[in-house]
Amino acid sequence: MRVALSAGRAKIFPNTDRTVTFGGKTSTTLIAGAPLISDPIDLPITPLSDVAISLFLPNATKLETIHSLGSQTAYVSSGDNTAAEDQPSPSTYSSRFYLSSVLVKARNNPRTVVAFGDSITDGAYSTIDANNRWPDYLSRRLNSNGPWGAFAVINQGIAGNRVLSDLAGVSALARLDRDVLSQPGVQWVVLLEGVNDIGYPGTSLEPTAPLVPAPDIIDGYRQLIARSHLRGIKVMGATITPFKDAAYKGYWSPQKELTRQAVNQWIRTSGAFDAVVDFDAAVRDPADPEMLRATYDSGDHLHPNDAGYAAMGNAINLAVLRAVGP
Repeated sequence: MRVALSAGRAKIFPNTDRTVTFGGKTSTTLIAGAPLISDPIDLPITPLSDVAISLFLPNATKLETIHSLGSQTAYVSSGDNTAAEDQPSPSTYSSRFYLSSVLVKARNNPRTVVAFGDSITDGAYSTIDANNRWPDYLSRRLNSNGPWGAFAVINQGIAGNRVLSDLAGVSALARLDRDVLSQPGVQWVVLLEGVNDIGYPGTSLEPTAPLVPAPDIIDGYRQLIARSHLRGIKVMGATITPFKDAAYKGYWSPQKELTRQAVNQWIRTSGAFDAVVDFDAAVRDPADPEMLRATYDSGDHLHPNDAGYAAMGNAINLAVLRAVGP
């Protein structure tokens, strides 16, 4: 396994190439169900730069860990090419395999913001390799020049995820400790979950499941808020974006829209969150507020496009995240 600064596509800058070791060894075996952290690597990087991580599997290996909606190109070729400046005739995929995170030690102890959500946080339908998910826009804004210090933005979106129930990954309630509370330096979590709790029942994924009422989703939010507060982490609630005419049979209905409106009204007015960002208002169509604005629609009427993600990233009040103190 090796790490280097990316020179674009499958290329690296050779002078930045480093060997990754585990307990001083260049090979390792994963224990089922357990994460594995490498030894520290001496590789200076600048904020928002791209790194390339190369992994060699000597034997056929079942794929147990995958980020299916990576929105970054992975390059796969035969043989051990981990030290190559460029990969020979690689196959390409838009998923990430085996790697779960990269930890970077910063000089100035940056504050961490976790974007916690589903495919809309994961960046579905954003341009591949462009880093145009809404958390990417937020990160670039937070790290623009100014006296407020550095920020790390962690994207913990999982496509298809829900607040209350497992399906695409375990539920938000079940993964909060792993994906938010155990991350270093977290001060804020931006919570955008719930659209799949509302949308899945009655679709091919859950054809006989009952509709999820707004109070159940709200109770889930209350638990996420309470557990975060126990760790001293503040929670910014994000309103659920419109999805009328979503291109998935059964996903939207007038009754489901009433649930979305009830949940959003609670997010805006309950005072349960430490702050609120109105993503719904940022991307909805003024002429039909139940739908995404056409210029922000990826085409499936559920997921935003790059412009929509930019509008979401720009809707967050940076002064709230940058404020120091309780």
